[in-house]
Amino acid sequence: MQIGKPGSASTAISTASPERIEVRGRDLCADVMGRLGFTSYFHLLVTGREPTEEQRFFLDLLLVSIAEHGLVPSVQAARMTHAAEPEALQAAVAAGILGCGSVILGASQVCAEVIEDGLKRIAGGAAPADAAAAIASEIHARGAKAPGFGHPIHKPVDPRTERILALADERGVSGAAVGFAGVLHSAVNAQWQRELPMNVSMAIAAVLLDLDFPGDIVKAIPILARTASLLAHLGEEQANPIGFTMAAAGEAAISYDPGAAR
Repeated sequence: MQIGKPGSASTAISTASPERIEVRGRDLCADVMGRLGFTSYFHLLVTGREPTEEQRFFLDLLLVSIAEHGLVPSVQAARMTHAAEPEALQAAVAAGILGCGSVILGASQVCAEVIEDGLKRIAGGAAPADAAAAIASEIHARGAKAPGFGHPIHKPVDPRTERILALADERGVSGAAVGFAGVLHSAVNAQWQRELPMNVSMAIAAVLLDLDFPGDIVKAIPILARTASLLAHLGEEQANPIGFTMAAAGEAAISYDPGAAR
């Protein structure tokens, strides 16, 4: 019994034979290796297209922007997992990546969905300010946080966002998505009645969409970027273990209260 919708029994990504590996219609050894850098190769793998110079530049920039942010939850999970099972590097990496969610690290995917919603409303005849105000109002009415706005550390601005958007303007790639992100920023601040910085997740989503990156896989950027960071932390964990120290500090910070409500 097949579960789910039937699909084409084919793949457009890669195939291999004894004498050749083909990736997206290209000979891996004769054409790709030595010609494409990893960022360009990643773009080719995901989209089926080799990137333009601007697509490559900004994909590289965005990967760098989100890779590392200190001892954040994904890093702590990875380092503590490594402390418990030092022989399984891949398990520690997986533990960290599993924490890539809508609250931390993976919020760029939600931001992309919000931007695409706004652009659809504009295409349907809504003014950008009205579309942004409606989206902000709907999010606020649900009691949810505005994706892509606010940051516990970076106030009044997220320096990564400032750099990304400045380069997008400078290099002429800012388009409808970046423009709507700016309009939405104003709408969110008005709805929440306080200044919330646009964070790096919104900047990543906006620039990627303007560069024709598929909106439904924007989360691939923080996943790939953080994998590199986790490997760095796990290499350091091998030489300078702090996983158990973090676990002990976490336990010490939490009081035991058997009477607390479930």
